[in-house]
Amino acid sequence: MTRVLTWCLFLTLALTSTRTALAADDLTRVLRELDEAALKFRTATGNFEWRTDQIEPFPDTDIETGTIYFSRASSAFQMAARIRVVNQKKVPKVLTYSNSSGTATLYEKLIDSLRVFKAGERQSQLESVLLLGFGASGQEIGSKWDVSYVRTEILSGVRCDVLELVPKDPEMRKSLARVTIWVDASRAVTLKQIFDQGQGSRRVCIYSNVKVNAHLPSDAFNPKADPQAK
Repeated sequence: MTRVLTWCLFLTLALTSTRTALAADDLTRVLRELDEAALKFRTATGNFEWRTDQIEPFPDTDIETGTIYFSRASSAFQMAARIRVVNQKKVPKVLTYSNSSGTATLYEKLIDSLRVFKAGERQSQLESVLLLGFGASGQEIGSKWDVSYVRTEILSGVRCDVLELVPKDPEMRKSLARVTIWVDASRAVTLKQIFDQGQGSRRVCIYSNVKVNAHLPSDAFNPKADPQAK
């Protein structure tokens, strides 16, 4: 019996060691693929569904859908998220961000209100989250996050690698415990993100019909313009 238990323990340790080694190999592969894809990344566009789930103190869910545009040239990038529907109601608004100025805008069409925000000391944190979706290299992700390989999964017909990320910034960890991403490393885009914000709150972002290096409308990043209306 002792020999059997010893053998079972040895086999368990061997299998665990093998899985750990394979996960490390997979992570190295994914980060390398991201490095290569990021070099070729210029633009991206796609549809999104952003869902915020609040469990405590009362269950509540908000769902926003729309179109996203992203442009990157070296270290400079711009983002525009055109939200069209909020909780099944047409509530058009546009979020934009430019890292060259560290400025975000929110335009609410129904009341014709444009607000401007400076990222300030949170700029690095904000950009580390935004770049998870579009054009981030493996080196960029590894510099901001502790990365673990989880598994491979087919999502909407696309082979994705699932990674778990923990912020390296201790201040950031106070409001964001971890992020799980489904990444298409061959294009340096993520198709799904789950942000664990703690205290019973999480944000789920799902991207579909993502097109990389497609031509973007000239006014894609103008918050008051509506490229789809043309």
